[in-house]
Amino acid sequence: EQAFARLADGKPQLLRIGKESIALVRKSNQFFAVDDTCTHNKESLSGGIVNFRDEIICPWHNYCFDLRTGREAHERSADLRTYALRLDDEGLWIELPD
Repeated sequence: EQAFARLADGKPQLLRIGKESIALVRKSNQFFAVDDTCTHNKESLSGGIVNFRDEIICPWHNYCFDLRTGREAHERSADLRTYALRLDDEGLWIELPD
């Protein structure tokens, strides 16, 4: 599908949708979407990497956030907002807050 072809495995991509800045990640056959802003120092997470534990790592201070829950691995910072996703024949859909 196009979603798999357009998003490199394990490389976060920044999406700006309205007021939301979202880091979109494909890890193997799964997609994740979290706030792009690190809750520690407000840096962009889309410039970071994804590790083998499915955590997005901030490029500045190495804070690690679980892509499924948004929780920071060492509870040093507030959790990230996560977004529900749906993949179907028409594309990849991200559920935004009201």
